[in-house]
Amino acid sequence: MQYLFMLLFAGGIVGLDQWTKWLVQENIPLFGRVEAIPGLFSLTYTQNTGAAWSAMEGMIWLFVLIFLVFAAGMVFEFVTKKIGLTTLERWCVVAIFGGGLGNMIDRIRMGYVVDMIRLEFMDFPIFNVADCFITCGCILLMVHLLVFNNEFWKENK
Repeated sequence: MQYLFMLLFAGGIVGLDQWTKWLVQENIPLFGRVEAIPGLFSLTYTQNTGAAWSAMEGMIWLFVLIFLVFAAGMVFEFVTKKIGLTTLERWCVVAIFGGGLGNMIDRIRMGYVVDMIRLEFMDFPIFNVADCFITCGCILLMVHLLVFNNEFWKENK
């Protein structure tokens, strides 16, 4: 039953991500900007063919390969439980997967990822909802593995 909820969570992330990208594409011209909360963030429609700061631009095949390896690793862990992740860590992995799938849909369908959230108070790449789930999932996963899951680091599990 837990896996059904995880699947729904990942689907919800993809749905929210795709919906926000559609809203931006329909309502903001390319490179157009709408101030959301002055001094905090604005919505700026951009098309990113790479990763953060346009790194690895145009290397869709690499992003697809990374996503497929991650997805295979996730399925392997969820089926065999050999890696030894806790329930919270699995939810983090699902958040990362959902965000990755949202961006993968863009890359395959359009050849670029729609980004729109621009932080006004710091120099940071423009990002999207999927990126938020990927980043938050990774941070929470790493913190939990480093601080709370001592069993994960043992040689003989």
